[in-house]
Amino acid sequence: MRAFVLRARSAPTDSQQLLASVGQEAHTEILAHTLMNSIFVAQSHREDVIVHLVLESTQDYSRTVTFVANEMTNIGGFHEQALLSKVAKALDVSRGMTKEQERQVEPGITVRTLSFEKLVKDLAEDYQLYMMDKKGASIREQEFSGNSCFLLTDHIPMPKKTFKSLERLGTQKISLGPKMIFASQCVVLIHNELDLCE
Repeated sequence: MRAFVLRARSAPTDSQQLLASVGQEAHTEILAHTLMNSIFVAQSHREDVIVHLVLESTQDYSRTVTFVANEMTNIGGFHEQALLSKVAKALDVSRGMTKEQERQVEPGITVRTLSFEKLVKDLAEDYQLYMMDKKGASIREQEFSGNSCFLLTDHIPMPKKTFKSLERLGTQKISLGPKMIFASQCVVLIHNELDLCE
């Protein structure tokens, strides 16, 4: 199983603000682009892929919206607006939730009031965690076995204190090359490397 976590530190947890932030400073379009490249291939979708989007610009709790490719039925279209509308729907469903609650949005999509830190701690029990880092080991020299989970961010870097807690969870730093690229581009390169290893 492959999992991807996108920590969107500037993405609002209000559905209307989320949709209004496309192309603006919060760059919420990155959620759709990362989803698209994680789950879809030409004329089909990938199996055994889970994507966790963690939206952190909030008045109360972060929202983790999870997409399970094997369980999704109707995504409503292969374009930015359709994918963002699914995220917005999840945010609407999450209204009134207290800390660390979970609700089903539709088949294959859930929303939780769960922080990035708690999410990765839970994932570390079943996955080997990998953090993108230009100074990490090359992905081409990395051996992958079992379940792999890749941690990505939007345009705001991870806080330094996060790195320490990730290291305690056994997270390995891997590099996709010398240039800093978008999270959605990272996903394409990661999939390609793992596809070649299969």
